[in-house]
Amino acid sequence: MMTGLAPVLRDATAALGSISPTPRLDAELLLAHALGIERSAMLLRQHDLRAPDSFRALLARRVADEPVAYITGTQAFWDLELHVTPDVLIPRADSETLLDAAMDWFGPHLAPARIADLGTGSGALLLAALSIYPHAQGYGIDASPAALAVARENAERLGFGDRAQFAYGDWTNPGWNMGLGPFDMILCNPPYIEDSAQLVPMVAAHEPHQALFAGADGLDDYRILIPRLGELLDPRGVAFFEIGYNQAEPVRRLGADNGFLTELRHDLAGNPRVIRFSLGIEE
Repeated sequence: MMTGLAPVLRDATAALGSISPTPRLDAELLLAHALGIERSAMLLRQHDLRAPDSFRALLARRVADEPVAYITGTQAFWDLELHVTPDVLIPRADSETLLDAAMDWFGPHLAPARIADLGTGSGALLLAALSIYPHAQGYGIDASPAALAVARENAERLGFGDRAQFAYGDWTNPGWNMGLGPFDMILCNPPYIEDSAQLVPMVAAHEPHQALFAGADGLDDYRILIPRLGELLDPRGVAFFEIGYNQAEPVRRLGADNGFLTELRHDLAGNPRVIRFSLGIEE
């Protein structure tokens, strides 16, 4: 007779089989959350633990297509464990390509002193950058007060409260960048999905649409932000923007039209993911 958590995990995995591409992992993460322990500790002790009654409700939420990160309130990004809510996008591993590109640009002997994160959301990119560059100061802006509250909480909890500032900023309004800059590095994962795109239910029904959609071709926010980069960057500064898989050429053209040198970087899956913008001679 099976005892412990094995039958619970088996049944939960089966229930999530048609919902998630990673049903077993989802089941383990939710059960560990219900138990209040790390997943690794749960797996080591699964034969002598019992599933709490609260797990049933968590599983029902996931079966209804709610993302695991919103159910547990946490998401790993870079080497950080971030608090997330439905007010912010769930940080994804693909966005770590921005940080890889930044590290390659600055190398082992240089470091940005002032870093900006435009559309900071949970603060994921900014806080990860501050963990890489321990002497840098960071500044995150967002048009959502609720998102800013999440970012501030993450900064305080992770020990970056004295190096990270967050402020309201809506780049669709004139003058949004007054008083900002100059920055040595800018990170940005703007909305870039076409308004007509059909998203999977897990994203469409739960993640904030204002952080996803950007006009008929998904380029509206690039058209606003790229012309302003010259006012925000130090003359030797660089900006790294995440892009959609089919947006490399139009975004690079926007950069060239505004006097920038650009370079494309692919993510680990080989998809176009990041455009680097620089004002000076490429190094």
